[in-house]
Amino acid sequence: MTDLLLEWTIKIAVILGALLTAVAYSVLLERRIMGFIQLRRGPNRVGPFGLLQPAADGLKLIFKEDIIPSQASKLLYVIAPTLLLIPSLMIFIVIPFGSEIVLFGRKIALQVTHFDVGLLYVLALGSVSVYGIALAGWASNNKYSLMGGLRASAQMISYELALGLSVVGVLIQSGSLDLVEIVRSQGGWNGMHWNVFVSQPLGFLVFFIAALAEANRTPFDLPEADSELVAGYHTEYSSMKFVMFQMGEYCNLIAAAGVSTTLFWGGWMGPGVETYPALSLAYFTAKVFVFVFVFIWIRFTLPRFRYDQLMRFGWRVLLPLAILNIIITATVKLLVS
Repeated sequence: MTDLLLEWTIKIAVILGALLTAVAYSVLLERRIMGFIQLRRGPNRVGPFGLLQPAADGLKLIFKEDIIPSQASKLLYVIAPTLLLIPSLMIFIVIPFGSEIVLFGRKIALQVTHFDVGLLYVLALGSVSVYGIALAGWASNNKYSLMGGLRASAQMISYELALGLSVVGVLIQSGSLDLVEIVRSQGGWNGMHWNVFVSQPLGFLVFFIAALAEANRTPFDLPEADSELVAGYHTEYSSMKFVMFQMGEYCNLIAAAGVSTTLFWGGWMGPGVETYPALSLAYFTAKVFVFVFVFIWIRFTLPRFRYDQLMRFGWRVLLPLAILNIIITATVKLLVS
């Protein structure tokens, strides 16, 4: 029991350190890509190639004055950033980053903990984050913040349904809610039997779009909508509370990339994984990086929806497509079996 507890502690520390580093450099990556797209250089002064820019930004924000509006509901105002950040971090304890490896004579699963219903856990935590946004909007006692919080709530309800239904096809194919089993079911064709190629291109498309909306990323960033709402739900936040909101947003972004990789793109599977298990971590990391890059690319390529277009697209397009994908997958599964 002591050995198991020590293993869990080390895994959590390693994953938390890697995740926080990834969040910091995702911000730098986004600013660099934005610079290239807009024919600018982006951050390149602090450290070699600008690699120390996240540290400089972090120090600046830590030492900024932390202001709490006098008319705010102070307790909820302080708690709200935590309610966004903590669930987004907790998602990563069930995501499998690779297959088992042997380290110091002991088999180590590249996953903090293993749930038989890991996918339900991920979907549940993904829907909890909106409470932090809604509370931040209400507790700030600012009309722009309140509007951002209300938009986030309505957006979550609209797109959560399509996102949940989009993964049903994966469940039909794998016959399991266990994320590890879902990955292993994609291990044929020399590690290339991925759901997105085999039976779920439509399911992946719906999931990808809904995940963008759930993470409040462009073109679905209506809760922030700086051209309309100043900064939306976090208009009144500063210093470390603002940092927590930003960390939560990028954690959700990386989590969406990790879950997309796990469900549709084979997770850690790839050529040679059975022979060299250490490759599994490299495959998973590379796939997640590609997804993060695409999310960032989309932000600086597509314009923001109007709010009526956002709601119409969720209910009239994504939801029927998700249901259609379930019908097609179930019919094909029944005919093949």
